[in-house]
Amino acid sequence: MALAVAAASFAASPPTLTRATASGRRLSSPISLGLPQLPPRLPFDKHFFPAELCAKNVAQLARAFPPDEKTTSFEVEEVFADLKDKWDAIDDKTSLLVYGTGAVVAVWLSSVIVNAISSVPLLPSLMEAVGIGYTGWFIYRYLLFKSSRKELANEIEVLKDRITGSE
Repeated sequence: MALAVAAASFAASPPTLTRATASGRRLSSPISLGLPQLPPRLPFDKHFFPAELCAKNVAQLARAFPPDEKTTSFEVEEVFADLKDKWDAIDDKTSLLVYGTGAVVAVWLSSVIVNAISSVPLLPSLMEAVGIGYTGWFIYRYLLFKSSRKELANEIEVLKDRITGSE
């Protein structure tokens, strides 16, 4: 019983940190710990954001916009069947697996190299300076003037044609 009374009194008025002066008298002002003060707590107003209104709005939205049958009919079997058809259409499966594994190894290896470079003391700053310099040069060379923007667009189109094989 006494424990319950003590817990209730602690919850009602939590203890404050006090400090003693040179004369031994205690001051009731709180001790500053050098931390920034938090903003005052805003009182909760149930009229500001009532849950009932929120639930009514969701129900109204659900009635106003019924789900479309085309978009909600997502079947896992269809996805697996489509993937199986695409896998069966591939003639050289071993080269696909080799290239896929090579891509995963290349990503892992590049991650290892980047982590090794960033652990060397001066290299990250040097690489950042090189990147900023190259970005500045690219903007000056290809993006600043209209004629150079057209040249860049033509080069991108030629590259796309070479990649897709429609050259």
